[in-house]
Amino acid sequence: MKKAILTLSISLALMSACGSGQTSVTEQSASAVELSAKQVAFEQFSQQFIDELWQLAPTWAMYNGKHVNDGYLEIPNQASRDKTLAFVKTQQQKLSAFNQDKLSPNELIDYKLIENLLKKFAWEINTFKSWQWNPASYNVAGGFAQIINEDFAPLDDRLSLVIERLENVPAYYSAARSNIENPTLTHTKLAIQQNQGAFSVLSDDLADKVDSSSLSDTQKQLFTERFELAKAAINEHITWLNALAADLEKNGSRDFRIGEELYEQKFALDIQAGMTAKELYQKALADKQRVQGEMAKITNDIWSKYIDTPKPQDDKLAIRQLIDVLSDKHVKRDEFVDEVRKQIPELVKFVNDKQLITLDPKKPLVVRETPEYMRGFAGASISAPGPYEKNSNTYYNVTPLDGMSDESATSYLREYNHWILQVLNIHEAIPGHYTQLVYSNESKSLVKSLFGNGAMVEGWAVYTERMMLEEGYGNFEPEMWLMYYKWNLRVIANTILDYSIQVNGMDEQQAIALMENEAFQQRAEAEGKWRRATLSQVQLTSYYSGYREIYDFREELKQQQGDDFDLKAFHEQFLSYGSAPVKYIRQLMK
Repeated sequence: MKKAILTLSISLALMSACGSGQTSVTEQSASAVELSAKQVAFEQFSQQFIDELWQLAPTWAMYNGKHVNDGYLEIPNQASRDKTLAFVKTQQQKLSAFNQDKLSPNELIDYKLIENLLKKFAWEINTFKSWQWNPASYNVAGGFAQIINEDFAPLDDRLSLVIERLENVPAYYSAARSNIENPTLTHTKLAIQQNQGAFSVLSDDLADKVDSSSLSDTQKQLFTERFELAKAAINEHITWLNALAADLEKNGSRDFRIGEELYEQKFALDIQAGMTAKELYQKALADKQRVQGEMAKITNDIWSKYIDTPKPQDDKLAIRQLIDVLSDKHVKRDEFVDEVRKQIPELVKFVNDKQLITLDPKKPLVVRETPEYMRGFAGASISAPGPYEKNSNTYYNVTPLDGMSDESATSYLREYNHWILQVLNIHEAIPGHYTQLVYSNESKSLVKSLFGNGAMVEGWAVYTERMMLEEGYGNFEPEMWLMYYKWNLRVIANTILDYSIQVNGMDEQQAIALMENEAFQQRAEAEGKWRRATLSQVQLTSYYSGYREIYDFREELKQQQGDDFDLKAFHEQFLSYGSAPVKYIRQLMK
């Protein structure tokens, strides 16, 4: 019916225009043809931009499932940076040729995403310069792991690519050492840990694969030569990093904090939220008070169910005591990864039974132990295929606790207790990151799928946590809601923490106090978050920023549409636009 009304409206408008002598149907048709031509031109530009970007950054292309030059390892030297800046200048000139007023809403968003990406490339090289002070940005393991583990071609073909890629490993690390200048100690230590993890990829198992393959004797000999040189280069680099770390510890190092000016610039480029970082920080402070109030109400309601002593007058103290009691309920240490695997089918069933969103059973989700070269940053994460390899595995990386001390493992398990582990799996897997990224790969716009907005991606995962509980996951158990609020408070605290550390100079003791006393986190979680906040900037704000925008938008539509609001339809339409910033998706849906 709406389509018919729209058609009639257009016809009447054309008739009215002809009758008034303003614009003829022929002229209108000509304008339509012109607009169509512009749309085709922009679509061609978008595709050409992507193709040329993959030539510039073939490893990034490979992570997205596009195999253009997998055997080439880019050497991160000045020539490489100059090439990137030349690419930025050329593409910006091409982009400026388009009249934004003539683009469709979908195309305008793609325009903004490409424009932002180019600005970010130039800013990171010329202004942020993390290529100088962040040694952890140099690690060859990821590209090799992608070739070895992803079944995009016969094994022998992939091993041939490995041999090609090994050639530049020594030059890669030589360039890295030339780049590193006045680094932070935290990033230097992370670089040591993660490069040691590279040997889990460039391993004896890889050598055995080559030895038992059908490659020629000449290829196998070349592999052996380059493999040994690569391992030697990594060991040399680790030795150099260890000496560097010792010197930094003795004589001092650059502060990992980036300060307000750089933080606001990075926030604008990364989050694209339509507000400043300071405004988001202030909003988070207010939300912290609200969530703590909800937790106080639940604590008051169920206190006597678990504790037979009088409830303290101090609400935060009472909340902390009740959470401490509830946190005793958790999985055993050696069953942590297995418990995650067990819960995934349960989440799938709930989503399907409640008709919350359509899940594609043909898109595999594999729970695995986090590869060693990826450890040291987050305990759980998703590694998803790009839009070019939609049917490849999505990996849910879960770090086992065998490397922790007994004390740290117990603290970690109390943090990810019976209830919060379920919320974590909602966030990372179903219907959180895994589901959103599957939909993103199906977007009609390759630009939106490839160059997605982190705040939208993280915000969706956080949004689904609350949505699932609202729809009855956990049977409206107050304990589940209390733990959800604790988890949500952590999201809010992430924003407060990141801004406070990077801009306001918060130290470790103050940060731990915020997380333990204000967000009720366990010591191991608080210490891990402090470490993460010293290694990244702005990313921790993406969870809260995206969540608030998505949830507030949904509530606005529910109020406007009343009984006509369809939750499943909202979810599927929202995700159909790829991983575009929420503010742009909002424009398209409205």
